[in-house]
Amino acid sequence: MEILHTKLRKICLCGLIFVLILSFLLGSIFVVYGNINSIKQVNAEGLPISNGYTSAKAMCVMETTTGRVLYAKNQKQQLAMASTTKIMTAITAIENCKNLDEKFVISPKAVGISGTSLYLRKDESFSIRELLYGLMLISGNDASVAIGEHVGGEGGVKNFIQMMNDLAVKIGAKNSHFDNTHGLDSKTHYTTAEDLARITSYAMENEIFRDIVSTRSTKIVSGEGKTRYLKNKNRLLSSLEGCDGVKTGFTDDAGRCLVSSCCRDGMRLVCVVLNCGPMFEESASLLDKGFDEFKLYDLSKFFSYNRYLSVEGAKVDKVALQSDGKTFFPLKASELENIKITYTLPKSLQAPLSKSQKVGEICIFFDNDLLFSQNIYTMEEVRSNTILEGIKDITSKW
Repeated sequence: MEILHTKLRKICLCGLIFVLILSFLLGSIFVVYGNINSIKQVNAEGLPISNGYTSAKAMCVMETTTGRVLYAKNQKQQLAMASTTKIMTAITAIENCKNLDEKFVISPKAVGISGTSLYLRKDESFSIRELLYGLMLISGNDASVAIGEHVGGEGGVKNFIQMMNDLAVKIGAKNSHFDNTHGLDSKTHYTTAEDLARITSYAMENEIFRDIVSTRSTKIVSGEGKTRYLKNKNRLLSSLEGCDGVKTGFTDDAGRCLVSSCCRDGMRLVCVVLNCGPMFEESASLLDKGFDEFKLYDLSKFFSYNRYLSVEGAKVDKVALQSDGKTFFPLKASELENIKITYTLPKSLQAPLSKSQKVGEICIFFDNDLLFSQNIYTMEEVRSNTILEGIKDITSKW
């Protein structure tokens, strides 16, 4: 009997241990499950969108004056761009049209173009400026062809497309190629998120371009008196603080695309999302994040060099110095400690010296990479105290 009780105690003890182990394992499972559930929205890379990532196939957020990329995803991957093509169409036309307000007759080649349309009619007349509003606000494919025909001159649209590609090279968009003016799908019509951000940064420097893409609604009137009312498709213009452009797009190959520009406190950011379902929401989130985390710092405020240098062989003891001017760069507050500034200056100068003569250099580094350099100049002319200079002074007074 004693042996039986002993066996029963062992069985109960083993059962209790088993229950405790099972409870521990189940508790661990529930904890892990709870952590997984706490991530509200995760993209393909496994990172929350609230942390600056996006469901877009490619993305780039760029500060426009310096070209610094603040956030990026697949930014160098060549992809279809849909109607964001028209950013290049517009800036190419603006830079190459002698008279934006001269009306011209629409040719049959610009009528009936597939996709989104301004519904141009043969023998109607419009100016390039009016067609640019139709191009950028409602994304008229027919308007893009009419613009290309007129601005391309004798070479027509083909010549205009070559202008677009030449301008892309000039801007530094080396991974882009344009086959058409509107963005309909073609195997050799592509860009990258970074290139498109660079193109847009360039275009937003143009006042005419900025005025057009920031317009929420307008009307254009043909030479024959027919009025068309245009409403911008970019919803961020009315919902995002500081938004002032620029272009939506969609095709089967490209998916939903959006290029947006936003300016706050003197800093402009451009956001490009390619093949992105919630393109408005995620672009707004990325831009807000950029303005929250980055500020445009004037690095010249951190310059610390001798503003006067002694001069030998002159009637004065020293000369005042100055650098090129303000130097802005977007940085997080935590990144300021990664800025290093070096100065190259002689201990003294030898007269004569001319005004604005280069005498030294400032180099600004970020994480040991050279951001840019500035020259240091003399602020005034310094003449030598030689006998010859003395004779020149006397003769000049005579």
